[in-house]
Amino acid sequence: MSTSSAPTVGVLALQGDVREHLAALDATGARAVPVRRASELDAVDALVLPGGESTTIDKLLRAFELDGPVRERLAAGMPAYGSCAGMILLADRIVGGIDGQRTLGGLDVTVRRNAFGRQVDSFETDLRIDGVPDSERTPVHAVFIRAPWVDEVGPAATALARVESGPAAGRIVAVRQGSLLATSFHPEVTGDTRVHRLFVEIVRDAR
Repeated sequence: MSTSSAPTVGVLALQGDVREHLAALDATGARAVPVRRASELDAVDALVLPGGESTTIDKLLRAFELDGPVRERLAAGMPAYGSCAGMILLADRIVGGIDGQRTLGGLDVTVRRNAFGRQVDSFETDLRIDGVPDSERTPVHAVFIRAPWVDEVGPAATALARVESGPAAGRIVAVRQGSLLATSFHPEVTGDTRVHRLFVEIVRDAR
């Protein structure tokens, strides 16, 4: 792990929005690096699990022999942020998964895979997110792409944001548990780095 003042944050680079997360993290002042092997994981202070396809990322984690090392780092307290598919990977429980699908776990939540529907049902909305500066006055514009939502938050986790209008009003779409953060949406594609800044502050506090 790094010892410099700027935390080193890895982005799991097996599938999904890797470049976008790297750019957003760089904009926060963190040192952002791709992670594809265990030796690269050993060198980071925290890990981002990007959006993509959760079942594919699950299979690739095992194929690249990263499943065990990531689980061990999470169990040891490594901060992690999961967006969309990354939220599914961090959940302790999932609804709508395929046979044999596994998660890394760590978040005491039940996440419903593809809850908002297919690709054609993707949508955008504005959110107020607890812990994100100025989101009460200037909401975070959230992009949902075949997104999950959180069906249930266990006692160890906290809901940070809910959809405020439309058919999905009230659905939980951002959660935190200690140094673990997850969102149903993709902040890396909007140019608004406030969610990433929140995560980097979590990483700094954990150090």
